[in-house]
Amino acid sequence: MSIAHINGIDVFYLTDGDPHKPVIIFSNSLGTDHSMWDGQLEILRRDFYLIRYDTRGHGLTATPKGPYTIEQLANDVLGLLDYLSIDKAMFCGISMGGLIGQWLAIHAPQRIEALVIANTAPKIGTEAAWIERAALVRKQGLSIIAESAPSRWFSPEFFGLYPKAVNELLVNLKNMNPEGYASCCEALAVEDLRESISKITIPTLNISGTKDPVTTLSDAQYIQSQIQHSQLSEISASHISNIEAEDEFNNVLKKFFANLPKKELEIQNHESN
Repeated sequence: MSIAHINGIDVFYLTDGDPHKPVIIFSNSLGTDHSMWDGQLEILRRDFYLIRYDTRGHGLTATPKGPYTIEQLANDVLGLLDYLSIDKAMFCGISMGGLIGQWLAIHAPQRIEALVIANTAPKIGTEAAWIERAALVRKQGLSIIAESAPSRWFSPEFFGLYPKAVNELLVNLKNMNPEGYASCCEALAVEDLRESISKITIPTLNISGTKDPVTTLSDAQYIQSQIQHSQLSEISASHISNIEAEDEFNNVLKKFFANLPKKELEIQNHESN
């Protein structure tokens, strides 16, 4: 088990592939963990060095008392890269992970080679709704959130065909630390990057699920309008598109990484611990 002690907490991470190849770090959505990216490993591990980690308050990473901020969650990413002696990496994040990626591309562009953001927005939801959800979770736990998660995360068609895959995610959600979930809700409540994402200049792939009720196609179109030269890919899926439309998502990823200019893939020498 790999644990990095950074920013005063223990962060769980896994690595796959050759550490001398270009680096991609993956960031999970709210209420999930590193395992949500299992479906992306096989197509990428031969050509890239892959890092998956659990966001603060999630999975096997520590859950200090919140509230958290997106800046804090992004600094955990930078701390992990420092811990692994990695100067620059490509970043792939979904939903909350996508918001973390936007923050990094704005505030630490020297560390991010290229950006993939999926099913996200520069402002996700409303402050009032997130604060209400945080209070509910602290009071009643995560079972009530897990009951409604399938309708937010997946289309009815996918849930009908693959109930086992959905239920595994729901079990993980129910067993998650309520404080970590609530503290991340509070981070989402206050973060608003709508006025600053136009500062992003690194190569950016913006993936939208056309059936997503949480971060909609309109959100993705706004991102595309603000980030010059960003690419928008629409795939037939709901909110957790990398699982619901795994093949389509993977094909979009492979094409984006394959078409990056060579200089974008020149990674500094690094050593993994």
